Amino acid sequence: MPMSLAVPAAIPSPPAEFSSFSLGALTIHAYALCILAGIILALWMTSVRWKRRGLPPDSVWDIAIWAIPFGIIGGRLYHVISSPDAYFGPNGNLALIPQIWLGGLGIWGAIALGAVGAWIGCRRAGIKLSTFADVAAPGVLLAQAVGRWGNWFNQELFGGPTDAPWGLAIDPNNTNFPDGAAPGTLFHPTFLYESLWNLAGVALLLVLDRRFRLRGGRLFWLYAAFYTAGRVWIEMLRIDDAEMITILGITQRLNVWTSILIFLVSIGMFTYLSVRARKQPEPSLTLPGHTPAGSETAGRGNNSAVDNKSETDSPNVNSGSQTHDTRATVAETKNEAAKPQRPEDSGPAN
Repeated sequence: MPMSLAVPAAIPSPPAEFSSFSLGALTIHAYALCILAGIILALWMTSVRWKRRGLPPDSVWDIAIWAIPFGIIGGRLYHVISSPDAYFGPNGNLALIPQIWLGGLGIWGAIALGAVGAWIGCRRAGIKLSTFADVAAPGVLLAQAVGRWGNWFNQELFGGPTDAPWGLAIDPNNTNFPDGAAPGTLFHPTFLYESLWNLAGVALLLVLDRRFRLRGGRLFWLYAAFYTAGRVWIEMLRIDDAEMITILGITQRLNVWTSILIFLVSIGMFTYLSVRARKQPEPSLTLPGHTPAGSETAGRGNNSAVDNKSETDSPNVNSGSQTHDTRATVAETKNEAAKPQRPEDSGPAN
């Protein structure tokens, strides 16, 4: 008897009441929990990789204290600037700007301002910014993969209509349901596409880093290139309101052009750093004067110093030995010359 495998007709969206819940006077939003879960996982992965580098374990937390709040503020500012109608348009509301839990964090603002916070933390901890960026890159991508599920809870930032069996069902009564779309219309689950793309990127970065020891900022730029390569086609599927920019007669969403630009810059930086890495020794992970014992570069630096000292001292030891032998020979010659000479014996005296 033939058996049929039931295939889900669609990906359901969570009920509206799942987007938030109350604990007394405190309202907890699912979007915020997804962002928080992503941050926690990113910190965990970064701390594990940090310890494997032999870096001071406490310094990663000191840097994160600066990077995380700067990143959240930067992400929100980028979203407000790139989607201004909800805040500055005819029906805009400036009071919505600080309400992050309603959704809206731009990754490039988060990376840019987060890098400023990380730089401050790195300077205080004596760690190179490139070191932190390389160590944190897979964790940042993991945080993005988890954070995207906040869009699912908010039923937002989905793509255009689709007949695919993995189409996303959106509540017709939701404010984000497109005008003119028939109830029951399915949409591309762009949150899921990006989440899966990012998870694949995490695995790829970890494998490449283990295989090629990508240091000096190379892993970070590889992260940026991989993420933007996916963001371009995923962003083009989305139908939510966005700033449209026309370049060379082609009109696209602002984030599409931004992703293309960052992709090209990332490829260029990765290539430049890779070429430079072949001509120079592996860079130190820390700022001058802050190399901690047990780090990847500390052992090599100390051994090199010892080896160089040994190589420099060895000729001096040999030279000293040769000088000592020469002086001994000269002294013996002088002693022989100073001895009184007895005349040769010519027989008995007459």
